[in-house]
Amino acid sequence: MPVNHAQDARATLMKKELGIFILLIVLCVVVAAINPNFLLAINLQNLARQIGAFGIFSIGLGLVIITGGIELSVGSMMALLGVLLSMMLTEWHLGVIVAVLLCAGIAMSLSLIHGLLITRVNMQPFIVTLCGLLFYRGLARFITKDETKGFGTFGGFDSLRFLANGNLFGVLPMPFVLLILISVVTWIVLHRSVYGRYLFATGRNPEAARYAGINTRWMITIAYVISGALTAISGIIFAFYTNSVSPANHGNAYELYGIAAAVLGGCSLRGGEGSVVGILIGAALLEVLRNLVNLLGIPSSLDFAVMGAVILLGVMADQLLSERRSRRQIKMMRTPNPIAADHSGGTGSEPIR
Repeated sequence: MPVNHAQDARATLMKKELGIFILLIVLCVVVAAINPNFLLAINLQNLARQIGAFGIFSIGLGLVIITGGIELSVGSMMALLGVLLSMMLTEWHLGVIVAVLLCAGIAMSLSLIHGLLITRVNMQPFIVTLCGLLFYRGLARFITKDETKGFGTFGGFDSLRFLANGNLFGVLPMPFVLLILISVVTWIVLHRSVYGRYLFATGRNPEAARYAGINTRWMITIAYVISGALTAISGIIFAFYTNSVSPANHGNAYELYGIAAAVLGGCSLRGGEGSVVGILIGAALLEVLRNLVNLLGIPSSLDFAVMGAVILLGVMADQLLSERRSRRQIKMMRTPNPIAADHSGGTGSEPIR
């Protein structure tokens, strides 16, 4: 029988998702056993808020990783958008809707430039987005003269404050609700649309996808633009959640969190693999780990060590699973086919004439 590579990849991804979900449940039980405060309503509410804020842009990073690319400028872009949003609302006195749309437009335009440089100029995603990381951070510091921007007690921003700090029905944090809505839409786009199928095909084998008539350049570029839009949403949430934006530190290393969540959730850095559900579980797992660090009184500086370890373990697991899958496929292809081995040209029961 021919090997169905797509079905095999889906089965492997489902195993990854199940494994990481079980790990998440076990970790929650362990954290609750170590410190019962983990189960307090206020802690769970804050945990859900953080999962929502970080999970939104992690989904965008996951889409980019599925193409075989990378996005390193997320944190710096959030810093730039944060200071611009503050200046638009408190200094330039623009309307809330206008300011939000401008921030989203800026983020999507910058991400469009990333995509075009990668697909049209054939630059490496790592280089393009690394330059973005440096440029946006420097631009944010230059615009503000290294001064912290914020929203203070200005009125008229209640809708954005509710989006970052409010609770739906007094229970569900708004960032978490927004994450669920975005996840549903992204799941449909990624797993039930032509664009999603083309995106996976582009990530698995760009050359084969091109020969199949897929415009791989636009598939990759659109992924970066979507990532930019989701980064803008998270950037607005973080800006109002902290109520102040330091251009030198705001959003620092957030891209590492998103990459860790995506890789932990089953996205392969080689491209062509990943799922929205996996990214959500990965983001939740990372936040539970960070919450454990806080509850145990461990210095928050170890957050970076945790993320580094998670990325390393995720890449190692992906490598081992990939090699195992390749060996299994080679073994199946070498197995003799009894039908093909019959050279009689018939059933073998016909009389010789």
